[in-house]
Amino acid sequence: MPEHTAASRLRLSGLCFLLQILNILLFAVFARYSPESSPSHCPPQLDCSQRNQDSGFQQPRFWDVHIQVLLSFGLLVAFLSRYGPGSAAISILIVAFTIQWAVLLQGFFYFFLNGKIYLGAQSMVSADFCTAAVLISTGAVLGRVNPVQMLLLALLEVTVCTLNEYILLSLMGVRDSGRSLTVHTFGAYFGLMVSRVLYQPHKDKRKREEQQDMGHQLDVFAVVGTIYLWIFWPSFTSATTVLDNAENWAALNTYFSLVASTVATFILSPVLYEESTPRMVQIQDATLAGMAVMGMAGEMLVTPFGALIAGFLAGLISPLGFRFFTPVLHSRLKIQDTCGVHNIHGLPGILGALLGTLLTLLATADTYGDRLELVFPLIAQGSRTITDQALIQLSALPLTLLLAALGGCLTGAVLKTKVLRSPPDAQYLENTVLWEVAEERCDPRAGGKELGISTLV
Repeated sequence: MPEHTAASRLRLSGLCFLLQILNILLFAVFARYSPESSPSHCPPQLDCSQRNQDSGFQQPRFWDVHIQVLLSFGLLVAFLSRYGPGSAAISILIVAFTIQWAVLLQGFFYFFLNGKIYLGAQSMVSADFCTAAVLISTGAVLGRVNPVQMLLLALLEVTVCTLNEYILLSLMGVRDSGRSLTVHTFGAYFGLMVSRVLYQPHKDKRKREEQQDMGHQLDVFAVVGTIYLWIFWPSFTSATTVLDNAENWAALNTYFSLVASTVATFILSPVLYEESTPRMVQIQDATLAGMAVMGMAGEMLVTPFGALIAGFLAGLISPLGFRFFTPVLHSRLKIQDTCGVHNIHGLPGILGALLGTLLTLLATADTYGDRLELVFPLIAQGSRTITDQALIQLSALPLTLLLAALGGCLTGAVLKTKVLRSPPDAQYLENTVLWEVAEERCDPRAGGKELGISTLV
């Protein structure tokens, strides 16, 4: 074990060094500040129309999205007592690398002109969205991959995620401001396919035992993560809306969906489980589901009661999924979903895509007024009919699932190569590679409650 621990640390250190040097070189060659800070100097070939508010580093929405990704998603993957310290720290590493890599790859697709990538606050917001998709995917394989595999997963997923986003948003003209498809659905099913490829039946029994080892830090992380979700997620769903008028709709719809999904879990959890009230982690899951369902539809004319209905349905889907769908995924499809991303991101994301398609069919100049040009510019300009736009919105769902499945299978095959896998006994103690994890001990002051201690080496 000591030899493996030293080798793992050096391998992670070496990979981080190589990837960071690569990013520095690519930024040196291609990256430049965007001329959007001086609109009069914005080249006509570069689309500055959606970034004219990009004094963006001064705007709350950029900071809100960044805090949401770093804190909320980081805390949400830190709930297993044996993996908690490692998960929280590795998630920060994933965020740090993924933002750089996503800025570069998305820059080549969106902000590339005369051999240079022009970067602004919108570049960072888009990179944060991509980072969120990666963190969602890591939730499906948490505890089953080592840090080196995590970094490689991020490297490959950002590439496929950027391609999927470019096809949907730029080429097809899909409206998905809150990223029901490109973040929630894509991230969930990409991670699930990676998990399926990495499935190892002879280790499955031990993995189930480890997954039940949820120490006292579970509810602490869930409480803090949920609070950040309530504070910052409306900014997350409205960060890419073109103007403040559309942003108001997105924020309001998100809040209505959020409150309804939270109430729903208090209704259903006591029926499905023996507890009289839901655990904090169940409230956290319902909160995520309610927000995921409003990703595509957030900027549309959902109406307050429609947002409440959508959030309520999403809040029911999450506990039902954990109770009935997760065992099927595990027993029949051989998919180990550590954090339940299928129930809190995947299914609500699909529901959000279907809701967005329905609302697109109802989009008319009479109902939207002047906002139609903000939400559906191609319809307002006469370039598309309402039916065409709705069909495009609907077709984006199977395309996203296809790209997520193919990308997840390819990534899983890469991560499963012998040179990247940990030895059998070390894989389940991967925290000990970078952290000293003390054995469970009994604290007499806590009435015999078992406590776990992890210390950064």
